[in-house]
Amino acid sequence: MRRAGAVSPRTVMLAIAGDSAAGKTTLTRGLVEALGEDRITSLCVDDYHRYDRQERKGMPFTALHPDCNYVEIMEQHLQLLAMGSPILKPVYDHSTGELTRPELVEPTEFVIVEGLLPLHSKLSRACFDITVYLDPPEEIRREWKVNRDTAKRGYGSDQVLAELDKREPESAEFIRPQKSFADVVVRFGPIEVRQDPPDTPLSAELLLRPTIRHPDLTGVFSDVDRNAMHLKLLRDEDGRPVDALHVHGHAPREESHTVEKAIWSELGTETELPGSLGQLGEGTRSEPLAITQLLLLYHLLEASS
Repeated sequence: MRRAGAVSPRTVMLAIAGDSAAGKTTLTRGLVEALGEDRITSLCVDDYHRYDRQERKGMPFTALHPDCNYVEIMEQHLQLLAMGSPILKPVYDHSTGELTRPELVEPTEFVIVEGLLPLHSKLSRACFDITVYLDPPEEIRREWKVNRDTAKRGYGSDQVLAELDKREPESAEFIRPQKSFADVVVRFGPIEVRQDPPDTPLSAELLLRPTIRHPDLTGVFSDVDRNAMHLKLLRDEDGRPVDALHVHGHAPREESHTVEKAIWSELGTETELPGSLGQLGEGTRSEPLAITQLLLLYHLLEASS
């Protein structure tokens, strides 16, 4: 929320929206690790569910529907956070499907809000300085969701697939429309024109909409292999021109590091480039994820200056 006359230091708000298992938590975790928990606060608006998992079984809608969430309370809390005020946030335990004791959240210099519906309403959108939508190919998202929910949430694969089918109409009606309100749209997936082996790391396409000022990358790509990374002008869904940054999964570390240093140098900070970017866990690193996180760090730090 852009406001004048604030007494306390300004809180910079970043929204990361997307469907279930789109990669929101992984993206958020890298940003928190890069800046540190003393500077950045993260929360998930899926905690604003009205009903627990057992109660939802008898409902005519799923957790994706706004009527299944306390949207008005979420809006109030986002406004308070944007003004630097603490909130008592509800908590939904995804491992058990139960609503548990609320927790105090005190905003720091930066606040990341991720979840299913952070950009659903006009009032909630007005609270953010930077907005992101994660848009992986549906077959990849479904695979991620099956893997996550069977490993961490106690579901069988058949249950997860049945729930995905049940949720699809509400995904189309309430989740995917948020994409049109994002400053940055991120799509992790394979390169469609290539026949890469199945174990090739996923690439990323980032649509950099002109709703906010992005770092100037035009001079960076003279120093990198354009087969690994490139920037081009496309037409957005509404027909307007939009920059598209492509970072291929096979990009070598030295190529992506050149781009990372160029983006970081635009900020003119005296701090070193964070080394924790791009981590997928278990020692696995994604260069496209690292570039994505770095661009968002750029926007967070730029907005706070």
